[in-house]
Amino acid sequence: MKWIGVSAAVLPLLVLALATYVRIAPTNVERWHRMPADLQVADLDNGAVRIIEAGTDDLVRLDTIIRGTARTQVLAGSVEAGMITYVTRSAAIGFPDYTTIRLRDGQIEIFGRARYGASDLGVNAARIDGWLDALAQRG
Repeated sequence: MKWIGVSAAVLPLLVLALATYVRIAPTNVERWHRMPADLQVADLDNGAVRIIEAGTDDLVRLDTIIRGTARTQVLAGSVEAGMITYVTRSAAIGFPDYTTIRLRDGQIEIFGRARYGASDLGVNAARIDGWLDALAQRG
């Protein structure tokens, strides 16, 4: 019975410590503000890749859509640079997902991935597909 009481007291502290770490852990911009050399459209265990035919105007519109997403902010880059990385945090704990978009050779490449865990449960693919649906509606 004593272990139950101790566990009940310690568990909330562990959850609080995890949530605090996830929110304040520093981000290495060089690690996350980059794109793999060869991208192919895919749903990954820990993220997703999408590629669409698009131009600079589409990049500007997509940037506006992404910036309007709850709990999302720019980590690095700009429309002018042709590559931007965003951080979107989950509502409850604040787990960060990183999404990099790049305009290259008449295409927008989008690479979303979770920082923690072996699976993102399809969250990045769903978020990116939602952004692309919104972009198609504005086109």
